[in-house]
Amino acid sequence: MKCPFCGYDDSKVLDTRPTDEGNTIRRRRECLKCQKRFTTYEKIEQSPIMVIKKDGNRQAFDREKIIRGMIKSCEKRPVSAADIEEAVNNIEKKIENSMKKEISSLEVGEMVMDELKDLDEVSYVRFASVYREFKDLQSFIDELENFVKKKN
Repeated sequence: MKCPFCGYDDSKVLDTRPTDEGNTIRRRRECLKCQKRFTTYEKIEQSPIMVIKKDGNRQAFDREKIIRGMIKSCEKRPVSAADIEEAVNNIEKKIENSMKKEISSLEVGEMVMDELKDLDEVSYVRFASVYREFKDLQSFIDELENFVKKKN
């Protein structure tokens, strides 16, 4: 590791500890030439997961986009920001654990709806109404009936 002070290429590690729920390693280092100390962070480099949109275009997976959609669905509902964050973390872990390099936006949308079902029923219905693009009242009623059947 190159020293940020003198540019020397070698240092010794003084302290190592996990941060960010074990996803990052923080290392305290000391330059072997100038003896100044500095901190480095190591994180696993992941190749981006691509989301295949309905029109066939591909976009890099963006957790912020999911958060925005869930916040909009949960607006004026008793769902905390921490609950939304946890739900998005669950979705992201499922996608990463699938080991797929590409995932369809339909699969991501289904994962969001699964998380919303557990968080808040009204938020689920709001999201589903936009996500499933109901064309008429009957298709909306059918979705509600399916939801009630699965719940019971």
